[in-house]
Amino acid sequence: MEVSTIPRQVDLRLHDDVALDEIELYAEVLSAVAASDGPLSSSELDAALGVCPACG
Repeated sequence: MEVSTIPRQVDLRLHDDVALDEIELYAEVLSAVAASDGPLSSSELDAALGVCPACG
């Protein structure tokens, strides 16, 4: 008798690439915050996320 039905209902080989990307970005921001002495500036946040500010 099987206690959990999860193995029959969920294919654990599937990945949500969008969710995994968001988790990675969040981890990058948390790392930058942990290394900072205060709140991140906009440019520091952009650098942590790997984006450049919009050009004027």
